[in-house]
Amino acid sequence: MAPRDTRIAIVGGGIGGLTAAISLLQAGYDVQVYEQTRLLSEVGAGINIGPNASRLLIRLGLGDECAKVAFRSPHHHQRRWDDGRTLARTPLGAEIEAAFGAPHMIFHRGELHSILARAVPAERIHLAHRCSGFEQTGNGVRIKFENGVDTGADILIGADGIHSTVRRFLLGPEPLRFACRAYRGLIPAEKVPDIPRESTSWLGPGRHIVHYFVSAGRMLNFVGHVEQEAWISESWTEPGRVEDLRAAYAGWHPQLQRVLDAVEETFIWAVLDRPPISRWTYGRVTMLGDACHPMIPFMGQGGAQAIEDAAAIAACLLKCGDDIEGALKLYETVRLPRASKIQTGSWDNKAKYHMVDGPGQVARDAQLAKGASNAYVHVDWVYRHDAGALKPAEPASASH
Repeated sequence: MAPRDTRIAIVGGGIGGLTAAISLLQAGYDVQVYEQTRLLSEVGAGINIGPNASRLLIRLGLGDECAKVAFRSPHHHQRRWDDGRTLARTPLGAEIEAAFGAPHMIFHRGELHSILARAVPAERIHLAHRCSGFEQTGNGVRIKFENGVDTGADILIGADGIHSTVRRFLLGPEPLRFACRAYRGLIPAEKVPDIPRESTSWLGPGRHIVHYFVSAGRMLNFVGHVEQEAWISESWTEPGRVEDLRAAYAGWHPQLQRVLDAVEETFIWAVLDRPPISRWTYGRVTMLGDACHPMIPFMGQGGAQAIEDAAAIAACLLKCGDDIEGALKLYETVRLPRASKIQTGSWDNKAKYHMVDGPGQVARDAQLAKGASNAYVHVDWVYRHDAGALKPAEPASASH
């Protein structure tokens, strides 16, 4: 069967689903994207795209468009919460591109999403299509939507996020794992003229906060993560109170206070994930991105891993030809161990970033300082990986 004769339905029009659509369309497949919302958009603000994912976007021909809206931070600066002491300062500019052959780029999520959406022909994106069920037949999948549409495909890819409907139909109801509360927001760059134009993380007891520029440097994005016992709101994202944000970081370094003083609006949401699972693929149905490996953002790899999934699934289908089920199992084989490792490393970093002051924190700071002499030693396995080459995950420590 030629690729053009293979019908692929992608449920979910987020970053992962759209990248998969672009990758598969360029490989010659017949792809349709079904998005539950009536407007194709992304929730949230900043997203880091490391070399492991940016090389894939460039390969898809999106490099020039990405360069117009991305911010290229020269460093990622990790600092102590009270005195501002440098714990580590990792080069992210020309140095990281020289080391890994592709840049580190920081986006406003909506701007990256728009680039991806423009690269998919409009007639292949179907809005207001909420999946209500599917059934595998001998040689395909029947998919039903709440609006009454019933369609067939040779392959179904669930790219519908952490609250995935496709996953629920495959695995049944599962609890989400709560990590912490997060405050997020955007500040016009002209309101913080004295803030260094580099990505900065402030690590402190029970919480940390990161800020970096997006929208080609026009806006400063901030995200503050604060430990709490559980999420008590019915909504997982809602308007927050600026005074609560400032109270959460009272007494922290004066430079951070200048950032918080410039905040006019903030949103709060629950930072959630699920533990790794042992299987993503069931016959002609598989999942990608947060549907199968939701992770907290403490390795900056959530979006990047969805982009890697997209490249890998296209490569697996091309490699395996008519053996569709074999291709989807190969995709699981090459992707699941790596994504699971990054899920676990991201969760482990929560404890690492939020240590109370004391012997453990002193040891952590010493480890960060030691790593500064070889800035990429802990992330080489993350950034050097080429998901299109279909190599399994490399053995290495997951956290950094």
